Amino acid sequence: MQQYLSVGGECRTQKIIEKSRFITTSLRVCGEDEAKAFIARINAEFPDATHNCYAYICDNLGNFLRFSDDGEPQGTAGMPMLEVLKSKKLYETAVVVTRYFGGIKLGAGGLLRAYSGCAAENLDAAQKVLFEQCAENKYIVDYSAVDTATRFFSERKCELLNTEYLNEVVFTAAIKKSEEEDFNARFLNRLNGRVKIQKVKEYFYPFKIQT
Repeated sequence: MQQYLSVGGECRTQKIIEKSRFITTSLRVCGEDEAKAFIARINAEFPDATHNCYAYICDNLGNFLRFSDDGEPQGTAGMPMLEVLKSKKLYETAVVVTRYFGGIKLGAGGLLRAYSGCAAENLDAAQKVLFEQCAENKYIVDYSAVDTATRFFSERKCELLNTEYLNEVVFTAAIKKSEEEDFNARFLNRLNGRVKIQKVKEYFYPFKIQT
């Protein structure tokens, strides 16, 4: 997988349906331990809730997934929420829908619509980030080239991670792996070859979604 979509931070939404209060919370989780810790935190925050139903996909391939109806009729809560995650192609993402029963029964169809609808609305509202395979490189220039290098970074689609002012100036940047070759060639051309490039590592990085 070259890229995947996830949520960028915790998001909470609320909705009243037939007098029942639904509180939906989503978060990026990397691995099952983080997913379980998130669910435990929500359970501790709302210990008196009627239900805390959840669903998560906690890897970046869509293979590691779990859900729970937490006492609601089977198939009316956790699975519909999981289907929302799948349909939105969100990975490393967990969502918990907390319900305080308001006295009016919704029926199986009503519950399914309520839980899937609350999950969908929350995830639509959540900040999104696109994780792409990146190359982290160091770009080493002399002080006379700092302004030119800085302008180049501001013009290109990259994330400038750090700048060190030593005997030379060392810029550390994350570049999309698919654009690394072109990026480096253009940088060398802009600085007339007066730059040393050192590969640091490759990994998935949450690049900002261009709007």
